[in-house]
Amino acid sequence: MSFYKNKKVLVTGGAGMIGREVVDLLLEKGAKVRVSSIDDNPVLPKGVAYFQADLTDINLCHEACRDIDYVVNCIGVKGSPKMCMEKPASFFVPMLQFNTNMMQAALENKIERYVYVSSVGVYSPQEVFQEDSVWSTFPSPNDKFAGWAKRMGELQAEAYKIQYGWDKVSIVRPANVYGSFDSFDPLNSMVIPSLIRKASENDVLEVWGDGTPVRDFIHARDVARGILFAMENGITEPLNLGSGGGISIKELVDIIVNSFDKNLEVKWLTDAPAGDKKRVMDISRIQGHGFELLVPFKEGIKETIQWFENNKSIIDKRYNVFQKDNG
Repeated sequence: MSFYKNKKVLVTGGAGMIGREVVDLLLEKGAKVRVSSIDDNPVLPKGVAYFQADLTDINLCHEACRDIDYVVNCIGVKGSPKMCMEKPASFFVPMLQFNTNMMQAALENKIERYVYVSSVGVYSPQEVFQEDSVWSTFPSPNDKFAGWAKRMGELQAEAYKIQYGWDKVSIVRPANVYGSFDSFDPLNSMVIPSLIRKASENDVLEVWGDGTPVRDFIHARDVARGILFAMENGITEPLNLGSGGGISIKELVDIIVNSFDKNLEVKWLTDAPAGDKKRVMDISRIQGHGFELLVPFKEGIKETIQWFENNKSIIDKRYNVFQKDNG
């Protein structure tokens, strides 16, 4: 029998890129899924219960957790390096609020298993990220506010284990995640969706930097698999989720350009900020537990491009609503 069969699972941020993949996998495994999101009328699979809520309100967190067995906390605030520099409070404050409130509500509601989705942003600048190095360092200046907010969620789990003996929290730290249901906001998307959108809409693809920085990319479906793997196996030590190898921005651009059936000129904006030179995950810990990735990078990129092309009208509608609501 599936570990998730007939279990009631709450997925916060379940309409987003990682959350939606988690939802699909849970449904395949026979779980009864409730999604919590702030979105208005998100596109969700049939049979999923939807709870629209602003989880910065702890009372709504308690309501979301009612009669739930397991919680996957995928909720987060995404943003480009530019937005991180200009609007850091828009990351730091709400992430502290909903992460703290959700874990407190889960504790008080006696949730059996809880997954906290942290971030590569918790790490300091270094070529390879190893889980146990976090607390002897500081987050990269490029991820300072979001990185510290995510660290506080991890520290909260440790505090609850010490004080209350609540050792039900699995912590996963995904690398740079991409896939369907990503944010393709033209002003505030991450590197892969940003490049895909620009490549789709232009004949000249402008790229920040010189292409040499190296990043570790992982498809959202593999992140979802890792999340459920950690929960099912009751792993409470932090786990990196990445490919374990790096790909340069130049290689990424070449894959995206070659995935479009048109002639694209690439223009490198070498005076623009490009972030840390190398960020790659050490994934030996989760591999030691028997976990392996399934989505090859080139196939994942092509799938993501296809999803964007097929859903561009919906993406643009959501973006225009966001712009109206936020001035």
